[in-house]
Amino acid sequence: MITLVCTGGIGSGKSYVVKILNRLGIPSYIADSKAKDLYKRDNQLLSDLVKLLGDDIVVHGELKRDVMASKIFPNPELLGKVNDIVHPRVLKDFEEWSRQMREQGKEIIVFESAIFFESPVFLHIADKVLVVTAPEDIRIQRVIKRDGISEDLIRERIERQMPDSERVLKADYVIFTDGKRAVLPQVTNLLHKLKREYKIV
Repeated sequence: MITLVCTGGIGSGKSYVVKILNRLGIPSYIADSKAKDLYKRDNQLLSDLVKLLGDDIVVHGELKRDVMASKIFPNPELLGKVNDIVHPRVLKDFEEWSRQMREQGKEIIVFESAIFFESPVFLHIADKVLVVTAPEDIRIQRVIKRDGISEDLIRERIERQMPDSERVLKADYVIFTDGKRAVLPQVTNLLHKLKREYKIV
């Protein structure tokens, strides 16, 4: 079974590309969504985060992600400590999910994460890495429309992430969601290449 990692910065169009892959029969594990799920069902994870960040990040047993974000994003050292707690739990959950996919006979799976390259704990899982990229102004407009947050806040988040130019250099495949090139043919072409390389019928 082949693990294709899909990564890219905020507003790059990763989710759109993954949805196309899903429609083409490729199952996906969305790291950010799964982490949110783990916050709800992994009591030890929640306890470890409270020890690090304080009781105010949990209200009525539920993690307040906005409160946690306000503490960790201005503080890279604290963000790193949170990642050291959360990412191994996500990895363990992904490994369990991928085992189930293998048992179901899946030949290709997708692991989607915006911060794949910044998270050493995940690097070993990739057979191939797909980077989804778009011009910064398009990414900003997408996120404003999607999340209703300010341009300044989006630019802050972009600056905290690895530059697209660096991601592309590390990629096995690149898909452009710039509004000029159709995305579906790029995705189907990628799948043809992947299947040909790994001799998947």
